[in-house]
Amino acid sequence: MTYDDRPEPAIRLQQAREKRGFKSARDAANYFGWNYETYVQHENGTRGITRMAERYATALHVSRAWLLTGEGLQENETEVPLMGYIGAGAEILPEFEQVPEDGLEQIWVPFPLPAEMIAFGVRGDSMLPVYKDGAVIICYKERKRPIEAFYGEDAAVRTEDGRRFLKTIMRGNDSHVHLFSWNAAPIENVRLEWVGEIFAVLPPKALKKVDQQGGLQGSLSLPRAVRKSG
Repeated sequence: MTYDDRPEPAIRLQQAREKRGFKSARDAANYFGWNYETYVQHENGTRGITRMAERYATALHVSRAWLLTGEGLQENETEVPLMGYIGAGAEILPEFEQVPEDGLEQIWVPFPLPAEMIAFGVRGDSMLPVYKDGAVIICYKERKRPIEAFYGEDAAVRTEDGRRFLKTIMRGNDSHVHLFSWNAAPIENVRLEWVGEIFAVLPPKALKKVDQQGGLQGSLSLPRAVRKSG
């Protein structure tokens, strides 16, 4: 059976698999724990995919409707650039200036998002129980509200001296703020150059990577001193 002779769901299954970064049917089957012989028959079109459509759609980031009929491709999904990592309660690494405009990689989010959102991976446990190691926070790239509106809220922030943190913002003296986290010493009376309002927190189990070559466990890491400080 040639490529053009296959049923359209089989063609779309291959397209979805390739878009997710898997070069071969075997790569995808091994990664997701599918039976290879069954999966390759679904891609070859020798077996119908209806019974497995929901599982394939979820794994490959497409809708079941699109996979079966060609309608609704990724209509309820978003990709967000990962701009660095946060030592929970400590500094965010690396600086934006060290990161490409489209991020270190793209994070798949299983729901629609407003425009101009960015993501940070969480490393460490000093902001438990809300921000677990391996989670991702999604926040606005630009500040939408005055600083006073953030008092008592958690946010990704950049201080006047260039440090980046995930902290709870509290009122300070004059135009300064205090930055708190549950398991680290407070940072008192600092000015903020940037506040990333948190839109959503994705737990580690909910995360799915767009780029199979790197992923959220990527090449950056926090120094030990940063993991424990600030």
